Formats: sequence, structure tokens, C-alpha cells
Amino acid sequence: MEKVTLFYLENSNIIISMQIYFNEEDQLYFDGYDIGKFVEDAWGNSDHEYVYTVEPEEVKKFYPVFNLNDGDKSGLLQAIKKEFSVNKAYSLFGEFMLTHNIKHERFTWS
Repeated sequence: MEKVTLFYLENSNIIISMQIYFNEEDQLYFDGYDIGKFVEDAWGNSDHEYVYTVEPEEVKKFYPVFNLNDGDKSGLLQAIKKEFSVNKAYSLFGEFMLTHNIKHERFTWS
């Protein structure tokens, strides 16, 4: 399973990690978490997790947007990385999916 890191930052106050990949159910899975003192100060808990899950039928909508061949999962992951490799990746990717009418599940936990 190819996992692509969109953003990673580690310092004495916070660790931020965001990856995107296809899971065992062939869903496109955006997996992010923030851990550390900054998170505890902001959320009252030392870790914050956030996830998008996109079903296989909805994933098909990404390919024409990125001008890729249908089913080119590796190409899709790389195109998403090129577009969303910033600290705001989760928010920007969510806005992108809304703009392109790509249905997805959203989950956050603090």
C-alpha cells in the first residue's frame, strides 16, 4: 500500500503528520494528526486526529480533474501531493472535494 506524506512537521511543541493512501477497502483515505503542547493548549487534549474517507465510486471523479487515466492510483496520490503539500492540506482538500462535488466522510477527534 503506497502512502504519500502531504505534510510533516516536528518540533518541541508539536508533531503534525498528514498522509493520503488507498486502504484495504480501496477507499481513498486522508489520515492526519497533530500531537503536542500546542494541541493540548488549543484543544485540551494532547492529540487531534482528522480523517477523510472517499468511497471507490467517488474516487473516480478525481481522475478527470487531475487529467489522469482512470484507475491510476499512484498518479492520483502524486497529483494530490503536488496540489496539497501544505500545513492547511486537510482544509484545502476538503474544500476541493466540495467544489468538485466529491462525496466523502469526515471525522475529527480531539
